[in-house]
Amino acid sequence: MTQLPHFSGSYRADDVRILLKRLPLQQFVSVEDKEVLIQSKQKHYSEMLSPESLPSARYLQIFEDACAANLQQMARDCLLLAGLIAARRDGDITLVSLARAGTPVGVILKRLLDQVFGRRVSHYSVSIIRDRGIDEAALRFILDSGHAPESIVFVDGWTGKGVISRELTHWIGKYNAEHGVRIDPGLHVLADLAGTAACASSSADYLIPSSILNATVSGLISRSILNDAIGAGDFHGCVYYEAFAPHDRSRQFADQVVQAALAIGSDGMPPPVAQDAQASARVSRDCMAQLLAAHGISDANLVKPGIGEATRVLLRRVARLLILRDADAPDVRHLKLLAQEKQVPVVIDPDLPYQAVSLIRSALDG
Repeated sequence: MTQLPHFSGSYRADDVRILLKRLPLQQFVSVEDKEVLIQSKQKHYSEMLSPESLPSARYLQIFEDACAANLQQMARDCLLLAGLIAARRDGDITLVSLARAGTPVGVILKRLLDQVFGRRVSHYSVSIIRDRGIDEAALRFILDSGHAPESIVFVDGWTGKGVISRELTHWIGKYNAEHGVRIDPGLHVLADLAGTAACASSSADYLIPSSILNATVSGLISRSILNDAIGAGDFHGCVYYEAFAPHDRSRQFADQVVQAALAIGSDGMPPPVAQDAQASARVSRDCMAQLLAAHGISDANLVKPGIGEATRVLLRRVARLLILRDADAPDVRHLKLLAQEKQVPVVIDPDLPYQAVSLIRSALDG
């Protein structure tokens, strides 16, 4: 397949250039089979896709409720993060969002940096894969397109345990050393639970509405793929779920957040609050240690803290347990619904430092 230089998914062409190779519809692997292959190390998670389904009417209503409850907070956090980025970068800004959870945030930030802060902004979305690294072909494309290395700002939605922050630090450091450039590896997020982001609007574990849906709020693209279909020099791959187009919320959601942020405006923006990254990192380490010990888990990859990560587990992994701090909290309604639909046990831990944690079932459990 000839690789197109980029496409925009279901977003407007000037919202984002998605640097992913569009692949034919994959031979999907069931969630259960994928789990065994991942945990037995027969295949890396990036080599396989499980089928995505459209959200049920009940689940979609929870998304609408989450937008009603938390869209204003997300808008404020996006506005605040845009202001922080504008203050930290001189000249043109090149947003590089991490596909796919970072893509909606990048689309929103691009518009706010332009319309509120008067900055010239380009936005690309690229793949980064745990243990495989950042897509170097995509980085080369960005730099070869004339963007200065120092203009690059990496963007994602949130941190969970900080794995992607550490991946960025490692792989961008390696890329810089090999190519003689100085790209800042710092990650910019709305919610930094792990205390590993370079810049964050907050450290609160709240329900970012876009974390509830998959492709239909992220430009109709799949999670990124790195398998035999990706040749030397290719971008990492994705599937474009064109059949989901009648149900797509990607543009509508971004428009809603931008409109809410513009209504606040820079004059109404609260002053930034310094995030205590060390305290967040300490909470993250202590929570992980307690969860691993309490549940007899030796592999930290099986523990996913925070609402965003817990949601991902219930949508596309085999969950062993859902732990909630408060079962009546509005932000976890969608998690309770998913747990009910997938027959995942739920326990309540009022001492949990996050609103939710999902545990992935070990393949050794049978």
